[in-house]
Amino acid sequence: MKYVAMIYGSKAKWDAFPHDEWVEAVAAQDAFNTKYRATGELVAAYGLGDETQARLVRREDGAPVVSDGPYLETKEYIGSFYLLDVDSAERAQEIVADMPWAAREPVELWPVLHSADDDL
Repeated sequence: MKYVAMIYGSKAKWDAFPHDEWVEAVAAQDAFNTKYRATGELVAAYGLGDETQARLVRREDGAPVVSDGPYLETKEYIGSFYLLDVDSAERAQEIVADMPWAAREPVELWPVLHSADDDL
């Protein structure tokens, strides 16, 4: 079963990290990624741009309409997400608890109920 783990943040939160701690945090996350890619349980890991780079795209009268995002007016946004493929919810929770970020803040975990590939 697949799960998405999401780390939330904000520009203020990222800017508050001292540089040497940031370097250590990235190294710890790289080690986590390597460990779980080797087991085949980490399918993908992506860091996202900040809120100044988000865009809302909709279609009106058949034409795209693009505006600044994000959609929700919140202090935090999804800073990165991870796609896991594991045997159980318990295993997904173990892996997410092993994320370096989980020692600082909660990581949101959602089951993936289906994918477009399932329908092909």
